[in-house]
Amino acid sequence: MIGKVAGRVDYRGEDHVLIDVRGVGYIVYCSDRTLAALPGPGAAVALYTDLLVREDLMQLFGFPTLVEKEWHRLLMSVQGIGAKASLAILGALGADGVSRAIALGDMAAIKAAKGVGPKTAQRVIIELKDKAPAVMAMAGSLGATLEAVPSTDEVIEEIAASRPVPAPAPPSRSQTSAVAQSEALSALGNLGYAPSEAASAVAQAAQDAPEADTSDLIRAALKLLAPKG
Repeated sequence: MIGKVAGRVDYRGEDHVLIDVRGVGYIVYCSDRTLAALPGPGAAVALYTDLLVREDLMQLFGFPTLVEKEWHRLLMSVQGIGAKASLAILGALGADGVSRAIALGDMAAIKAAKGVGPKTAQRVIIELKDKAPAVMAMAGSLGATLEAVPSTDEVIEEIAASRPVPAPAPPSRSQTSAVAQSEALSALGNLGYAPSEAASAVAQAAQDAPEADTSDLIRAALKLLAPKG
């Protein structure tokens, strides 16, 4: 299994990129969103990959984060969702958007992806709703590794011992939000809420207040979970 490819961009096609890894070229198929974020020819790049093997076909699919790769794996498990439909959904929503749409049961968001009909979108929601909490928790636990494509030569060359190691980049807004959502999910689980209802409340709270920290998310989620009337 090829789990990651790191090298230099040779060229970008409409639905794939050719990555040169020390003289070996890997064709990696990506979503529109991932392709748009990739650097130009000659630049360093690294993608997590999933290898699809069939009797007459072998294809590599690339993802900027492990969370997106995990959603691809889960989406592919749904009847009617192949690699093309999975990349369309991820391209339209991104990993965070998929987590939010599935946790909230937002069929319209899934259906907005090219080639995904209402029945297929409904199956995605029904079959993966219970999986959303685990993926959201995974996003939080990965922390700083959620940053997408590296752009330095370290992806293909070892750092010399005499060379100073650069300080890690500060966490991005999406990283901070993912960690806060993961911590809020854990707190709600400790209070006895079911994973699916906790994930739905946290996703809604994060959507309403993208800048909210852990404590704010917990308070907002608790209000959403409080009995009505």
